[in-house]
Amino acid sequence: MRLLLIEDNARLGGLVVEGLTQDGFVVDWRETLEGGIEARSLAAYDLVLLDLGLPDGDGLDLVKRLRRNHDAVPILILTARGGLGDRIAGLDVGADDYLVKPFDIAELAARCRALLRRPGACLGVVLRAGNVALDTASRSLEIGGVPVGITPRELALLEHLLRRAGQVVPKPLLEDQLYAMDAEVTPNALEVAVSRLRKRLSAAGADLMLRTAHGVGYALIAEPARAAPHG
Repeated sequence: MRLLLIEDNARLGGLVVEGLTQDGFVVDWRETLEGGIEARSLAAYDLVLLDLGLPDGDGLDLVKRLRRNHDAVPILILTARGGLGDRIAGLDVGADDYLVKPFDIAELAARCRALLRRPGACLGVVLRAGNVALDTASRSLEIGGVPVGITPRELALLEHLLRRAGQVVPKPLLEDQLYAMDAEVTPNALEVAVSRLRKRLSAAGADLMLRTAHGVGYALIAEPARAAPHG
């Protein structure tokens, strides 16, 4: 899941990015209202984390702008304004949740998952193909009913491939979902992640194949059924 964080406090922003990245999210961080508006215009996000007291304006103005433009992206406000009136104002203009600073990163991650489990969002379902089952809420993987350990990056890659099982997923789309805008990504980073995921699926006995469509992207397809021996 790709998140947009708009927060001008450098220390807090760094902690949020680090904590949510370890939890399997991809986070783009901007420190101004205009930076957030620009990022939103360039990329698709599953959730926006928004501070209110920004150096170039009030975060509520961004909420109003997005909702006027019929942008339904979930918005979680992160702010020191903890009064009841402040919370009501934020929710009334279109925010989906409100978390008062200071907060624990674990609670923030849980609130992100809760928002993404709402109807129409990207969590709350178990993705299945063959004997592979990925729980998008608990971020856990089972193959043939057996739990399988997997890194956050491989899990994110597998999730996007499972959502389009049987179809070739273009490389640029996968890179966009796996790596933040400002991340230092080596030219073959995606290929390395695909190779590791392919080995993990094979070692765990998955009946899916991770195929490469050269120059295009990757696809998860069912293993061909083996013919029964004669005689």
